[in-house]
Amino acid sequence: MKNTIIILTLVFSTFFVSSCRETKTETKTVIKEVQVETKEKGSILERTAKEIDKEVNEEVDKAIDKIGNDD
Repeated sequence: MKNTIIILTLVFSTFFVSSCRETKTETKTVIKEVQVETKEKGSILERTAKEIDKEVNEEVDKAIDKIGNDD
């Protein structure tokens, strides 16, 4: 019985001592710069504004068609 208790104590103590060790991990951050060429000229704000203008014009046209023609 004493041998069993001693063995269990040794097993648990080695488990707790070995599980508390810090592992060293090294991480590297890689940043890659890429230049993208666009076919369209103008800034991103100008291109976005053009897209929004198209969408708004389509919605306005739909609203006008929905109201109908007064002629």
